Amino acid sequence: MSDPRAARIPFAGSKAANLARAALAGLPVLPGFVVPYDDWSGHGDLEGLEGLRRAWQELSVGGTRPLVVRSSSPQEDTQESSLAGQFASVLDVQGWHEFRAAVRTVLDSAHRPDGTVAPMAVLVQPMLAARVGGVMFGADPVEGRTDRMLVSAVRGGPDSLVSGEQPGTNYWLSRWGRLLRTEPDDPEELLGADGLRRLARLARQASGVFGGPQDIEFGFDASGQLWLFQSRPITAMAARPARGARLLGPGPVAETLPDQLDPLEEDLWVAPMARGLAAALDIGGTAPRRQLRSVPVVTAVGGRAAADLRLLGAAPPRSRWLALLNPAPGARRLAAAWRVGRLTAALPGLAVDLVADADRRLAETPSADRLTRPDLVATLRWTRTVLVSLHAQEALSGALLPEPRATAAGTALAALTESRALGVPDDRMVAAQPVVLALVAPGLGRELRLPADPGHTEGAAAARQRAAPTAADTDTLATLDTLPAASPPPLPSLPPREALRLRIRWVQELQVRLVREAARRLVVRGGLGEASKVGLLRWREFVEALEDGRLPGDFKERLPRAVSAPLPDAFRLAEGGTVVAERPVGKGKGGSEGVGQGVSGGRAAGTAWDGTGTRPADPVLVVRTLDPALAPLLPGLAGLVAQTGSPLSHLALLAREFGLPTVVGATDAVRRFPPGSRLTVDGTTGDVHMREQEEQEQQKEQQDQREEQQSVGQAPQGDPR
Repeated sequence: MSDPRAARIPFAGSKAANLARAALAGLPVLPGFVVPYDDWSGHGDLEGLEGLRRAWQELSVGGTRPLVVRSSSPQEDTQESSLAGQFASVLDVQGWHEFRAAVRTVLDSAHRPDGTVAPMAVLVQPMLAARVGGVMFGADPVEGRTDRMLVSAVRGGPDSLVSGEQPGTNYWLSRWGRLLRTEPDDPEELLGADGLRRLARLARQASGVFGGPQDIEFGFDASGQLWLFQSRPITAMAARPARGARLLGPGPVAETLPDQLDPLEEDLWVAPMARGLAAALDIGGTAPRRQLRSVPVVTAVGGRAAADLRLLGAAPPRSRWLALLNPAPGARRLAAAWRVGRLTAALPGLAVDLVADADRRLAETPSADRLTRPDLVATLRWTRTVLVSLHAQEALSGALLPEPRATAAGTALAALTESRALGVPDDRMVAAQPVVLALVAPGLGRELRLPADPGHTEGAAAARQRAAPTAADTDTLATLDTLPAASPPPLPSLPPREALRLRIRWVQELQVRLVREAARRLVVRGGLGEASKVGLLRWREFVEALEDGRLPGDFKERLPRAVSAPLPDAFRLAEGGTVVAERPVGKGKGGSEGVGQGVSGGRAAGTAWDGTGTRPADPVLVVRTLDPALAPLLPGLAGLVAQTGSPLSHLALLAREFGLPTVVGATDAVRRFPPGSRLTVDGTTGDVHMREQEEQEQQKEQQDQREEQQSVGQAPQGDPR
C-alpha cells in the first residue's frame, strides 16, 4: 500500500487507491497489500501469482493474524456511483487455504447480473477487532446540508451497520465536532465528545485529501485508536431548496383542482386562477406588485396545482413580530385600506354584474359542434379571460365579505338528492341541474362522474373504480357533447362568493366541451391521431393547431404524464423542480404509526410489494431490513420502506443514488403494509400511509361537510337578483 502505484485507480481499483492516497497523506490507514486486477489473468488457481503467498505470509504473520479480503474495482466508489455492497468482502480470514477461497469469492463477485464482468483488484488488510465502528458522512446526505456531518455508530465493526442488520446510533455534528442531536438517545455514550471531535477532524482531513466530503467507514480499536477503513465520494445528496425558496402547497386551490392535470388543463385552469388571485392580492395590498408580477401565486408541480401559501395567508408568517408590525410601506397600506374600504361596499354589486354577464354569455353560446373554427377559438379565449375576473372577485369576496350561510356545494347536494329521488338518471343530471357541477372537478379526458348517493359510504376500492376512466371516456372525448349548452335554470339564492365559484365551474365545463369538439375536428383533419392526446398540447400550440392545422414537431413522441404522488401539505422546490416537503416538528423520529425516518427524499405513490411473486407496475418494496442483497430490485421501484435500518447503510446509499423515496424505521411495516396495499411514501418526512385509509378519511370528511352544507343550503333564501 506504500507503493505509489497503489494510489492509481486504474491499477489498484478505487477502494485500494483511495486508502493508499489517505495513507500517503498521513491518515490512520491499516497496512496491507493490493493485487492489481491485471495480475489475475491466467492464474485461475492463484498459485501462479508470484509473491502472493509471500505477501500473505508477511501480513498474516505466518497465518496467526486474521485478514480481511476486500473487493477493489475501478467501477465502485466513484463520483457517479458507489456500487455500495455490490461486490464481496470476506472478514476474519485465517490460513492459506481459507485465504485463497476468500480471494476466489471476491473475484467471482465481479460477475454482474447483466452478464458483464467488472475489472477487479483484491485488497488485503489485517482484521481489526473494533470496539466501536460505523459510517461517517462529511456532509448530511439526508438533509442535503454541507455544514453538518452525519455519523452512525454501532458496537463492533461497521459491517453490521452497512449491511442493515443494526440501525446504529446517529449523531449530527457541526463541522468542528459539536454534537447537534442524537437519535436515538445514547445512554452508553458509544463515542463520547472526544471521539466525535476526532471523527470530525478525520472527516475534514479526508475532505482536504480528496477534494470534497467523503463517505467514510471507521473503527476504534480496544486501545481507542481511530482507523480509517474506507473513504469514497458522497454520490447522492438530498435535494435542498435554495435559501428563501417559496413555501408552496395545495392549500385552497385543491378545492377547485384536486386532480393531476395535463399541460393544456394547466393553461386553461391554473394560469387564469394565478392571474385572478394575483389581481385580488394586488387590490388588497397584501404583496408588492413587483413580486406578484415576478412569481405566480398558483403554479403546477408535476401536473398538480399548488399555491404560494404565504401570499395567500394559508401559512403563518416567518416572524409573528413582523406580522404585528406589518412591514409593508405606509403608502401601500393606506392605498390598500382605501381601496378595500370602497371595494367591500361595492363588491356584492360587482359580483352580481359579473355573474349576470357570465350567465348571458353561457346562455348565448351554441353547442360546440355548431361553432365555426374562428368562433370556437374566440369563445375559448373569452373563457380564459372571464375566469381571471371570476377568480379575482371570488377571492376578494371570500376575504372581505361575511362567511356565507349557503354554499354552492350544499345547494348542489340538495339538487342531486332531489333529482335522483325523481328518477333523473346521472347522464342527464347536468342538463337538468347544472348546479351539480359544483360537486365534481373538471377534466378534459375524464368522464364526469357524480358522487354516490348522500348518506351512502362506499369503500375506497369502489370509489376508485367509479372514478377510473373507461375506454369510452378516452376514445372520442365526447361524453358531454350531447348535452345542451350551459343555460342554467333559476337557482336558489347564493351569496356572492358561492355564485362566483359556481360560474367558475360552469365556464370550465364549457371549456371541456369546446376542447373536446376541437379535438374531434383535429382528429378528422388527420393531425392529432387520438382525441385523448389533446391534453398534451400547451395553449398556444392548441390554438395554432386549430387556426393553422400545425402540430408541434415532437407531438407524436409525447407521452401522457406518469401518475404523480399527491403534493405534501407544505413544500419547497429545489433545483430541477424537486419537491422537498417541509419536515413538521417531531416528525421523522420513527416509532409512531405511519412515521419512520426519511433517508432518501421525494414522494411516491405505488403498490406494496415484498420482493417475491409478480412485481407490480409501480412497486413500493416493503421489507424488514435494508439487506444489500436487495440492490438488484432497486431499479424501477417507486419507493422503499423498511422496518429497521440506518440512513448510512449500503442500501440507503444506493436508494439515494437512484433517487428512490426511502423510509426506514417504519414500525411493523411488513404487517401493516401487506403486498397489494396502495401506499404513499415521503422520503423526506418519513411518512408512509395507506391510500385507502386516506381516501376513506377524505370521503368521511367530505360527507360530513356535505351533510352540514345540505342542512344550511336548504334554508329558505331570497332572490339574489
